[in-house]
Amino acid sequence: MRRAVTLAASPGVPLHPNPRVGCVLLADDGTVVGEGFHHGAGTPHAEVEALRVAGDRARGATAVVTLEPCNHTGRTGPCAQALIAAGVRRVVIAQRDPNPLASGGRDTLLAAGIEVEDGLLAAEAEEVNRAWTFAHRHGRPFVTWKFATTLDGRSAAADGTSRWVSSLAARRDTHVLRGLCDTMMVGTGTVAIDDPQLTVRDTDDRDVAHQPLRAIVGERDIPAGKRVLDDAAETVHLRTHDPVEALRTLYAEHDRHHVFLEGGPTLAAAFLRADVVDEVIVYVAPLLLGAGACAVGDLGITTIGDALRLEIVDTTVVGAGPDANVRLVLRPVRTAVSKES
Repeated sequence: MRRAVTLAASPGVPLHPNPRVGCVLLADDGTVVGEGFHHGAGTPHAEVEALRVAGDRARGATAVVTLEPCNHTGRTGPCAQALIAAGVRRVVIAQRDPNPLASGGRDTLLAAGIEVEDGLLAAEAEEVNRAWTFAHRHGRPFVTWKFATTLDGRSAAADGTSRWVSSLAARRDTHVLRGLCDTMMVGTGTVAIDDPQLTVRDTDDRDVAHQPLRAIVGERDIPAGKRVLDDAAETVHLRTHDPVEALRTLYAEHDRHHVFLEGGPTLAAAFLRADVVDEVIVYVAPLLLGAGACAVGDLGITTIGDALRLEIVDTTVVGAGPDANVRLVLRPVRTAVSKES
């Protein structure tokens, strides 16, 4: 199974819209007779690729796969039926499929008399498709809130200037992280004031084949001529102030699984109050301003005992010398029932 997980996480495979999957076919003596992984939407699934490599040797073999074989016909046929047709004797599954459209392969295999075991290295397999899994389980995209701040928590100076709080190295690092998501999100206020383009740029691979969707949240119109209206990427305007509604629309109508929230302090506060921020990435610059805009707006917290607490997942120094920032990756500590539910 560890080999299957490694195959699923092969470099260069898109993180969306399809899950990344790896499959290894084993003969009775443990010999690998075939393996494969899903290369992206519209390409053969991992099981089909492994079966093609194995050929007749697949009969009586054990298929070890990171995700429950699909049970529906989309751009390709159902993998559960392909395994049955190939004469596979046993299937070992890491993660059950949370997508109701594709799930059910396990039961189909059992009904065909194939031995099935599931749950082996499930956590490792789920991590390969972290956002995809979360989105299908919760009915909304996983949300990463990214912001930059000075040591005293300012995102802009008193005169409103904010370029650049973060360093050049941090900004380049941000573009790499943008490329891991399928949606960039800001509010209409940020569009009106900062006029961001919200695209992936300044990465080692400058020819970015697929840009994230640009989602603009808020009821006011987007002024003509703003860069989010150019043809560099697709843009959707979500005319609502409700973070939960915006996220569910992205999931249900646009098949989006991972939102990179880069809005200002007002939008960030709204998402935090709604308890729909799942990860926080902050670049802390070695600067002091003493006044200016705060990194986040009013959260309705009046006493230290009610503070929103975050668990530190990772700490990294990005850049060197005067260009260095500290990047913190944090996870909100949820001790109560989520407000979105």
